[in-house]
Amino acid sequence: MAISHKVLIPFLVAMMLVTGVCNTLLTKYQDNVCVRNCDDPNPKKRTLFEQPVIQTAQMFVGEMGCWLFVGAFSLYRRYSANSTRSEVGSYEAVNTHDEEATDNDGASILSSTTTKGLAINADENRIPLVGWRVLLLALPAICDICGTTLMNVGLLFVVPSIYQMTRGALVLFVGLFSVVFLKKKLHLFQWFALVTVVLGVAVVGLAGALYHEDRAAPSSLKLAHDALKLAARQAQTPEALRAMIGIFLIAGAQIFTASQFVLEEYILENFALEPLKVVGWEGLFGFGVTTFGMIILHLAVGRTAGGRYGYFDLVEGWRQITQYRSIGVSSILIMISIG
Repeated sequence: MAISHKVLIPFLVAMMLVTGVCNTLLTKYQDNVCVRNCDDPNPKKRTLFEQPVIQTAQMFVGEMGCWLFVGAFSLYRRYSANSTRSEVGSYEAVNTHDEEATDNDGASILSSTTTKGLAINADENRIPLVGWRVLLLALPAICDICGTTLMNVGLLFVVPSIYQMTRGALVLFVGLFSVVFLKKKLHLFQWFALVTVVLGVAVVGLAGALYHEDRAAPSSLKLAHDALKLAARQAQTPEALRAMIGIFLIAGAQIFTASQFVLEEYILENFALEPLKVVGWEGLFGFGVTTFGMIILHLAVGRTAGGRYGYFDLVEGWRQITQYRSIGVSSILIMISIG
């Protein structure tokens, strides 16, 4: 068992990194797909796919896919149990005990099969997350909606590499919230590591604002005075402003993502539920809330003259997904990478 855990944990970590990178690249690929005025010789007049809310919804569809695995495992266990019972029923055991012993055996089997999970939960001092308590998972799902939507909007303004590195600010907010709300204790070297990560994120953000376009940095940047002059000059360009907006959106989204992680940790410390079901329930709640919000925003903003073809135009977003094969296929791949 120890060997299997030693193999499984690195595999899961590696798959998390791979699927996370695939998700980011596929989302940015969607953002670069032209959906309107694609034949115009002027690139500035072309309209690209910009539907961050729909991208959030498709993420939750991917999370809901966990229910397929839950159902498959349930069917497998049921099939295995039926096979075991059929094998046991193919012969008749010699009855060497009286009826009372048989009743005791039956009670023992029933107790061991029906209370196995409850016994584990009792050892862990956790309450089964069933019934109305499942609604608690709607709280991290709502945080996930806010964080993912902001990050999807921010990804419209920056390249994937800056997007991924800016997300590193998440560790600082998770550390702060864990100390404040979960009463965790962080040592001095851990705080030093968090501050170092945040400083690295700040450097990445500055680099993204200064060198949004692909060009080499001049050697005169070795002088602090020239560096400040260049920063002031470059910060006034539209490309730099777009990059800064994207970086601030992505960094701000980490507050919601950190809240999601802290809420999940609190819930799972006090309540017991299989990890696949946790993801499945969050996907279900998140998709429901996102869909409801999309409908409301479409009726209030998306169908108006000013909101047409914008982030909240649900009809236009659906048309783009169904009519452009590259967007539809990438949406399916994004769902798979999330699940």
